Amino acid sequence: MQRNRYTSEFREQALSKARQRGPRTLESVANELNISLGSLKGWLKASNHKVVDSAPLMGLPSDKAAQQWSPAQRLLALNESHHLQGPALHAWCREKGLFEHQLKHWREAFCSTSEPNAHQAKAELRELKDRNEQLQRDLRRKDRALAETAALLVLQKKFRALLEDEDK
Repeated sequence: MQRNRYTSEFREQALSKARQRGPRTLESVANELNISLGSLKGWLKASNHKVVDSAPLMGLPSDKAAQQWSPAQRLLALNESHHLQGPALHAWCREKGLFEHQLKHWREAFCSTSEPNAHQAKAELRELKDRNEQLQRDLRRKDRALAETAALLVLQKKFRALLEDEDK
């Protein structure tokens, strides 16, 4: 079976057409370009991996909404805007399609440690330890009561056995 070798320009054009296909299926785009559907899907997958791997290095995306940015892209935005203030920050935000409150929210999320979660986890652990201690106390109390009841039963049987021996 003969393998077709496609130029990188052809691949880029095919990927562009596939991404901008609208309601059409990948299969119809592949048929139009006279390539196999598997090849087109493989190229898309490979290009998506390249985009994900190189996204922080490439810069901030201009084609995605800020809510869809990856954590690495958000960190890059925080780095780029860290030294800016006032009108310069507003101009930078307009250029990148962001709002200042988004940067503040990202900064707070990034800078806040898991301290509230750690505090909550410590409180839950303390509650569980207290509950465990209470259950252990109840268990010891019930064990002693059971041992006392068993001892009384044994003594009662011995006492009856002694009384029966005397009656004979």
